[in-house]
Amino acid sequence: MNILIVDMTHGGVLIVSEFSKMDNCSVFAYDIYKTLSDEKKSSLVKEGVKFVDETFLDKITGEYDNETELEDEILIIAPVHCNIQSKVHITHHEAVKLLLKDKINVPVMEVTGVKGKTSVVWMLKEIFKNSNPLILSSLGVEVAKNGIYHVLKRNLSITPASILESWLIAGKCNPEICIFETSLGGTGLADVGVLTNIAENYPIASGGKTASEAKEQIFKSKLIVCDFDSFNKYYSMIDANVNTFGLNNSANVNASKINFGLDRTTFSVNIRDLKTLNGEILNISFELETFAPAEHHLLNVLCVICSSLSLNTPVTQIVSGLKQFKGVEGRTSIRNYEDSIVIEEINPGINVTAVRKSVKMIEKYESPTVIFGGKYGVTCEEIDEDQAAEFFNNMDERIQLILVDELGKNMEKLIKRKYKYTGFNNAIGEAVSGNSKIILLIYRSNFSDISKR
Repeated sequence: MNILIVDMTHGGVLIVSEFSKMDNCSVFAYDIYKTLSDEKKSSLVKEGVKFVDETFLDKITGEYDNETELEDEILIIAPVHCNIQSKVHITHHEAVKLLLKDKINVPVMEVTGVKGKTSVVWMLKEIFKNSNPLILSSLGVEVAKNGIYHVLKRNLSITPASILESWLIAGKCNPEICIFETSLGGTGLADVGVLTNIAENYPIASGGKTASEAKEQIFKSKLIVCDFDSFNKYYSMIDANVNTFGLNNSANVNASKINFGLDRTTFSVNIRDLKTLNGEILNISFELETFAPAEHHLLNVLCVICSSLSLNTPVTQIVSGLKQFKGVEGRTSIRNYEDSIVIEEINPGINVTAVRKSVKMIEKYESPTVIFGGKYGVTCEEIDEDQAAEFFNNMDERIQLILVDELGKNMEKLIKRKYKYTGFNNAIGEAVSGNSKIILLIYRSNFSDISKR
């Protein structure tokens, strides 16, 4: 079998390496972004990998007249976001399934979506911690033994190849369940594939595709859990086994009697006609309390409930696990600073939708402050600064605004209301000195960068 793997930047190196170990497999690699080091390239060449350039694509598609056609067909593998002219036979996601489908023999959950992926995975961690899970999230690879988590590798990406890497690292730990966070869709390995939302349908592949198109890969899972609004907007024509969640009463999982609190939110969970993997149909309701200070956090919780029930998880286990959830350090969490409450929303993919929902949490409190800023280049998708500025310019004047770091500095020219600019390390102290009792920090960054400051 001849295989061409495109893109060594987004996990392709590991995929290339694993295919090169297969019998009767001739592997070609195309480093389309030219990011591969000479040392790594040399190592792969020693494994039998043949490196090619863009002319090779012309050659195998019959458009390159100066070379003889290859005798055998080549399977072309490229990321879903890759923008090449040649026909791509399978994506990196599907390649990972091809490599792992005979190796993983425990239940698999894959979590994708525009927002909420890491939070959803961390709640699932609490629910399944006594099942010795293997966890991949944007914060690393972990396994649990006897309910205690052990970090095996930090700050792994969530490209599909990281699922492969997670299994190679931790498969010998004999996990009883695998929970994988992944970007831009699913591999098809999942018993339950989870789509948190399409909060913003941003462009990918140089504008040739959208996020909703890429994440449609999750529908190759055996059973799919999907946000109700996203399913009806983007995927309702897909013939698949789907459970939905949301605040709409028509969703399979929804909530009522909601009482929001900063550290504890209580509500009733209503389950209607939910399908489980073993073929049961659930129609039940129960009470629950957990950390979900705003509507978008509550939707993440409903996603987790829907996902867990789809995998035949007992309600008592779900209720107990979510009661233990206290937020995700470095994403959404609450802490005290002197006499003030600080709500941290730190995320490399912060967008305007998330900003709006986060600010809504503090509107009703006395003397609130929003600290906003961050870095550029932490994800492929940058925040829409004009929309963000429009929101802040129309924000209640009672809410103080403090801008920080390079994103905040660039926003200054767009802000028409009263604000302050300062360094990240001084911002919370500045808010406290202004007698703010509740401080919302919205910061666009990786937590690993913040934790070093």
